[in-house]
Amino acid sequence: MKASYHHTLFIFVTLAFFLNDAQMVFLVDPTYGFIEVKLNESNFEYQKPYDTPLDQRYLYQNSTHRFWVYADDKPHHLGSNTQPRTEIRILPDYTSGVWQFEGLAFVPNGTTGATIVQIHGAAHGNTTTLLRIYNGEMRFYSIQVIDTKLYDRWFKVNLIHDVDGGKVMVFIDNKEKFKIHDQGPGLLHFKFGVYGAPRNISYYMESRWKDVKIYKKC
Repeated sequence: MKASYHHTLFIFVTLAFFLNDAQMVFLVDPTYGFIEVKLNESNFEYQKPYDTPLDQRYLYQNSTHRFWVYADDKPHHLGSNTQPRTEIRILPDYTSGVWQFEGLAFVPNGTTGATIVQIHGAAHGNTTTLLRIYNGEMRFYSIQVIDTKLYDRWFKVNLIHDVDGGKVMVFIDNKEKFKIHDQGPGLLHFKFGVYGAPRNISYYMESRWKDVKIYKKC
C-alpha cells in the first residue's frame, strides 16, 4: 500500500512543489510517460558558416556543447540567404506522434536575437517553433515572452511537440511556460545551438548545452 500510494502521488503531483510568494507552484516531470531515444554521434549533423572550420565555431568539452557565431558570418551553405548559425541538427526526423527535446542551456550576457533551440519543418513555413533569447528573455520567435532572467545561469528546457494533436509545449526548469498550436505536420526535427534572428541581433552570439536528450511518447 505504501509503495502504491507513493506511485499515485508521483503521477498526480509529479516531482515536487514549493511555496513562492504565498502561491503553490507545482514542478512536473515533462518526460513522464515518454521513452528516451538513445543518441550517439551519428544522430548529430553539424551546421556552421560554410567558410569556417567547425572548431572555430563549436567546442565539445567537459560534456558541454559550446556554440558561437558572429553577425557577419556566412550562412551554412553557399547560396543560402539565411542568417549565420552554428547548430546541431538531431536525427531522426519525425512526422507523427509526440516527441520531446530536453537539455540544460546556458546563454552568456550580451547574446541577443539568437535562436537557441528549434523545431524545424512544418506544413506552413520552414519552422514549427523557434525559441530565441532577447536581452535575457526567452521568446517564441520574436513575439511572446516565455521566461525572463535567463542570462548567465543554467536552465532546463523541455520542448514537446504533439504532432497528431497539433500542439507545442515549452517547460523551463520543470514548469510549463507556454503552449501553442503548431504549423501543421511535416518532415520535422529538433535543432539546438545558436542561430541569428533576421534583425536586432548582437554581433557575438553564444549558447552552451549539456545533457541533451530526445524522448518519444509511449
